[in-house]
Amino acid sequence: MKRILKGDDVDQTSGPLKTHSRSANILLIAGILLIAVNLRPALASVGPLIEDIRQSTGLSSSLLGLLTTLPLIAFGVVSTFTPLLTRRLGIGGAMLGAMGLLAIGCGVRSLESIPALYLGTLLLGIAIAIGNVLLPSIAKSKFASHSGFITSLYSSGMGLGAALAAGLSIPLAHDFGLGWRGSLGVWAIPAMLACVVWFPQLRLLKRSQHSRSFQQALKDLGASTLAWQVALFMGLQSMTFYVVLAWLPAILMNRGYDAAYSGWMLSLSQATGIVGSLIIPTIAGTRQDQRGIVVGLFVVEVIGIAGLLLPALGWVELWVSVIGFVLGGSFGLALLFIVVRSADTETATELSGMAQSIGYLVAATGPTLFGSLYDLTRSWTYGLLFLLVIAVIKLMMGVGAGKARTLGVVENAADSIAKVEPLNNQ
Repeated sequence: MKRILKGDDVDQTSGPLKTHSRSANILLIAGILLIAVNLRPALASVGPLIEDIRQSTGLSSSLLGLLTTLPLIAFGVVSTFTPLLTRRLGIGGAMLGAMGLLAIGCGVRSLESIPALYLGTLLLGIAIAIGNVLLPSIAKSKFASHSGFITSLYSSGMGLGAALAAGLSIPLAHDFGLGWRGSLGVWAIPAMLACVVWFPQLRLLKRSQHSRSFQQALKDLGASTLAWQVALFMGLQSMTFYVVLAWLPAILMNRGYDAAYSGWMLSLSQATGIVGSLIIPTIAGTRQDQRGIVVGLFVVEVIGIAGLLLPALGWVELWVSVIGFVLGGSFGLALLFIVVRSADTETATELSGMAQSIGYLVAATGPTLFGSLYDLTRSWTYGLLFLLVIAVIKLMMGVGAGKARTLGVVENAADSIAKVEPLNNQ
């Protein structure tokens, strides 16, 4: 057995219509979409409630920041080991367990206890990490010939979940009288609904046989330039996303805009991100080579950041919309890379684990670095220039990840090996 890079994508599965009944397909897609919607509200609901949490608990800014950082750390640590979980439970069982853990985490976080606040946050971070890793694996396993559409579906579903949580957190806490704890805890309900809808997949998504050890998979991926390019593209786009999520309102308020307008601009960026995550993966999925799309996204992102760098230009709504579109599209593209750069479901699960582990560890540093630049300079200009540098590095990684190559395994295939490039010789 030899892990190799092949020059084009290898679809080892038939289209979903050939392997499932129509009703089973609809149920699987509904389950994927509902899971995707559940993977961001537990994170996006915290930001709008930070002041309520501060006043209620007396926690410092650094401890409050841990409520956002802790899930990202969990993403980075847990994602690598998610393939081990699927070897024991299968993709269907692991995903069901993740949704159950997410519901428990949201419930624990809403209890009247500061330790419970952090324990629940850690639990839901672990659950979301598992879901993040497994969605590309399911796309590869059951929808390989429709990967662009399925990726756009679930990436936009994640954006929709984030936008809903950002918009509903304050009304739930204040207008409906739930308080900040109840507003955070309410997201256990859609997670439990996802468990119910996903339960039939335990029978439909069977455990698969594994052709190599987990340790060998990590070794091979660690030696792959392509795997690192996918991982770093994922991490750098996530870094920019979490910087914008954390600091965009503060930037605008510092320039004289009121809190309500600044919050709406953050919501606008999330909304245009949904559009980007719908459009970009769908287009990219029709091509074997996505480098042109990577370059196009880079150009548009530079325009958006440059607009924010020059406040005299005005047009804040335009720059925020452009940045949101690019970040949503880049996220969907990063998820698509995991699918189309993998020759089989097992490789997709392993690459997804590596990419999201490294990616979210990289992303976790972004908000802190950005805030530190402001603390040192008392200006947002240097932080925005930092995002331009990140965009350039992301372009370099994306051009490599976008090239039509495939990570995979060929067993006893001397003829094929003669025609392709070994993974450790990239």
